[in-house]
Amino acid sequence: MRRVLFQRWGLAIPSYTAMLYLGLVSGILAGNAAAHKGGLNAFRVWVATCLVIFVALIGARLLYVVCNWRFYRRNPKLIWRRGGEGLALYGGMLAFPLSLPLLAAMQLSWGAFWDVAVFTIVIAMLFTKIGCLLNGCCAGRPSNSWIAMNLPDGRGVWEKRIPSQLLELGWAVLLLAAGVELWGRLPFPGALFLCTTAAYAGGRLVLQWARERPLEAGRFGIQHGISLATLVISLAALAAYWPAK
Repeated sequence: MRRVLFQRWGLAIPSYTAMLYLGLVSGILAGNAAAHKGGLNAFRVWVATCLVIFVALIGARLLYVVCNWRFYRRNPKLIWRRGGEGLALYGGMLAFPLSLPLLAAMQLSWGAFWDVAVFTIVIAMLFTKIGCLLNGCCAGRPSNSWIAMNLPDGRGVWEKRIPSQLLELGWAVLLLAAGVELWGRLPFPGALFLCTTAAYAGGRLVLQWARERPLEAGRFGIQHGISLATLVISLAALAAYWPAK
């Protein structure tokens, strides 16, 4: 669609990178507002969020490389290239366990912090999906369905496709609306995070069918497996911590 958002003074700003940056900044601001409203130490939450995002971006890049290892094995110098696409959202989950010692050191509740982080994550996801659409990454599979649109893939090949980026964007909007509605109404810290994680994983498991897959890829891939595991773990944690009546 528009891989370069704009050019000024010889500098090209990639659409995906710009949307990722806008999403992270907007998400951090939303998380800061939620921290104030939730009675948390907003400065500590801000510092922890910035550190967690750094780890999450590394994890997201590593998972993307693993999912495309056949290419990166032949081009190892491109593993840490900057600009363009190259992140797999699920890799960001590396930050969840690694945040335990960080949040303990900063005297922040793990559950309360990640409830606030829901707004940071989902808002960042909204902008990133716009970046995916502009860049052509996470492209939908070719289709003659009534919802198909003339869209490119990451290689710039245009044809009628399922608009997977728009479907995932719509799901993120619903998750954000649900998060706002449920904020402060659930019975324990971390419940909002677990509910949102389970809902995202369930939706992603369904929407993964819309994405274009390499010819050699099977019907059930790494992303499906992570979605299923995330859904099961989140629901199990909710069941374990939900207060009995």
